[in-house]
Amino acid sequence: MKLAILASLLAGAAAFTPTSKVGTTRGGESVATSMAFENELGAQEPLGFFDPLGLVTDGDIEKFERLRYVEIKHGRIAMLAVVGFLTTAAGVRLPGPINYSGTMFTDIPGGFSAIKTLDQWALIQIFAFVGLLELLVMKEIINTAHPGDFRNDFLDFGWEEWDEETKIQKRAIELNNGRA
Repeated sequence: MKLAILASLLAGAAAFTPTSKVGTTRGGESVATSMAFENELGAQEPLGFFDPLGLVTDGDIEKFERLRYVEIKHGRIAMLAVVGFLTTAAGVRLPGPINYSGTMFTDIPGGFSAIKTLDQWALIQIFAFVGLLELLVMKEIINTAHPGDFRNDFLDFGWEEWDEETKIQKRAIELNNGRA
């Protein structure tokens, strides 16, 4: 038993030891220099351009832009999910009943256990609402300068008032927060 614990500790420590092959391709060149997108937004310290599955090693700009769009959208969803989880974990609930049978919002637990307490129609409504947002509201403006621009001439929050350096900084922050 002691030997098994020692072996697992050594194996765990070995994961943090440097090797000479980290960040290289089969030909010996750096992974970052073999990519076509190492200077794109999001290629930041400490990883630089990070594509461990090699999805864009062919340099296809359309594929890269589609993957960046999906990354931004999923990152936003993940950030909203964390905010929602933390809000309900803090005990914040809407006032009043959630349905006509008298179930109160305060009766619904937080986290994944809330799914067990909701009936089938409530889950269908949630799914339909998210689908409605996906299909009709959260559309990307065509021909914008960057992927993930969902303003749609409706919500701006002062984006056009910022200089280009601030816009790039804000987009980089959003990418990193969505990845975390």
